[in-house]
Amino acid sequence: MTEPLHIVCPHCDAVNRLPQARLQDAPTCGKCANALFSGRPLDVDSARFERHVSRNDIPVLVDFWAEWCGPCKMMAPAYAQAAGRLEPALRLLKVDTERSQDLAARFAIRSIPTIALFRGGREIARQAGAMDAGRLVAWVQQQVR
Repeated sequence: MTEPLHIVCPHCDAVNRLPQARLQDAPTCGKCANALFSGRPLDVDSARFERHVSRNDIPVLVDFWAEWCGPCKMMAPAYAQAAGRLEPALRLLKVDTERSQDLAARFAIRSIPTIALFRGGREIARQAGAMDAGRLVAWVQQQVR
């Protein structure tokens, strides 16, 4: 029997224990009763980033971006579309590097957009530059094999 997964709620940040078999069943949070997956990326600040990256047992994909960045704005719809295709196997986050400069410095984000994939709280892959949804999904699937 497989161990239950820990899934952080995108609404209240509570950590939920969820049997792997129920991941596809539109699970809800045991604390706030909202859906654990919305098919959309979650905008996070530094504190929420830490909780989602360190406490989720599923991989977490992070888009490091900024409001002034043209390629970031061009990629935003593709990233949102990728969220609909990748959840619930992954959690997708967005980090505004202007509001969370500590994270941008900590992860040495030199160009944006930068996509970073985390598993077990550690970065396992990174890709700089805008991608369309198909290329983004394919890149992620290659990394999480």
